[in-house]
Amino acid sequence: MRGASIRLRSALVLSGIVTLLWLATAGLTARLLSAEMDEVFDSALQETGQRILQLAVVDVLNREEEGITRRVTGLAEHEEHFTYVVRDAEGALLLTSHRADPADFPLFPVAGFHEAGGLRLYQESAVRGTVILTIAEPLSHRREVAVEMTLGLALPLLVMVPLSMVAIFYGLGIGLRPLDRLREQLAQRGARRLSPVATEGVPRELGPIVDTVNGLLMRLESAFAAERSFAANAAHELRTPLAGALAQVQRLQRMAADDEVRSRAAGIEATLKRLTRLSEKLMQLARAEGARLVSGHEADIRDVLRLVIRDFADADGAERVALVLPDAPVLSDIDPDAVAIVVRNLVENALRHGAGGAVCVTLDAAGTLTVDNVGPVVPEARLASLTDRFVRGDGGGDGSGLGLAIVNTIAGRIGSRLSLQSPVPGGTEGFRASIALRGFSQTALDARP
Repeated sequence: MRGASIRLRSALVLSGIVTLLWLATAGLTARLLSAEMDEVFDSALQETGQRILQLAVVDVLNREEEGITRRVTGLAEHEEHFTYVVRDAEGALLLTSHRADPADFPLFPVAGFHEAGGLRLYQESAVRGTVILTIAEPLSHRREVAVEMTLGLALPLLVMVPLSMVAIFYGLGIGLRPLDRLREQLAQRGARRLSPVATEGVPRELGPIVDTVNGLLMRLESAFAAERSFAANAAHELRTPLAGALAQVQRLQRMAADDEVRSRAAGIEATLKRLTRLSEKLMQLARAEGARLVSGHEADIRDVLRLVIRDFADADGAERVALVLPDAPVLSDIDPDAVAIVVRNLVENALRHGAGGAVCVTLDAAGTLTVDNVGPVVPEARLASLTDRFVRGDGGGDGSGLGLAIVNTIAGRIGSRLSLQSPVPGGTEGFRASIALRGFSQTALDARP
């Protein structure tokens, strides 16, 4: 089971870290601003008290009667954050604001800032301590301002945090594009393409991974090359002793007077011929898997088909093969030897499994080769396995079981596809094999897995 996406996991972690940092920064900023605001409020409280005290002194000194308490009335209804009282040295009230409750204003032994009863108070005296002002501001007002200020800092985070998560997610997508390119290059690698991954422009962090993958690809290429070389060399080296053994058996068969000896020699001859055909198929398979199948120039593949079909002229059943070619040249950059291997294997397969009927080899102007033969219908489930190695169409016979596998391997390497159909389209029986043999450039093939 696959784990979570690196991109999504990284985006969530980074978004969480950024959110925590923003919250911590906003909290620290709110704390610093709150301290600064307290200083501003204290400064305003002190300045207001000093101005009121000056006016109170003038009012008290100009009174004709002493011992009278005056209350300043409000001119209009408004929210009042500052309230004050003015006393004499004995604590008698001389002046109060219109909403001041004298009980909330204790007389402090020293001037300055004080807190009591949920109020922030400032006390100052004048005229040698005979006129004492105490001004107050509710602490709830300051807390309200602090809350509004904190909300003002926090509310943008409700928008910025989701936006930052989206930005981080897509930013990581851009940053991880080299990984996507590396994944695409690796996806193009396969058994038929083991070339090293390009290292140009690879980020420093991916360099060791690319080097390791390239080393693995080189080892795989060496292993596959050794396997193909062994198969090709073994098949090649077997041809000479098989030919010699076959000649000796044929000579023994002609010289033997005993019918039983001739019969056994005939069996040995048939076995040696099957071994010879198998060695040839193994050599073809090695070439199909390892050789360069696309040449640097185009050639008319009609000539290749004529030569291959001509080779069947001396074989039994040659009259069954009918060749249909277009009038105009059919140019292809596929190596003529590869084309010959494809045609030979398809025709041999059709003759061997064609139930003695005609075999029609057709090349159209688009370069598609089609080989039709008569015979019983092959089940659809069976068709899919016919391109596997050492699989015979009827489960037996003297075939090697490699013909269609070789053609399918060549088709994959040249960027084409071997199509098998049964019955023949438009009929009720028969078997059709078709493959496109035209227009495959090496540049396009290098991009295939």
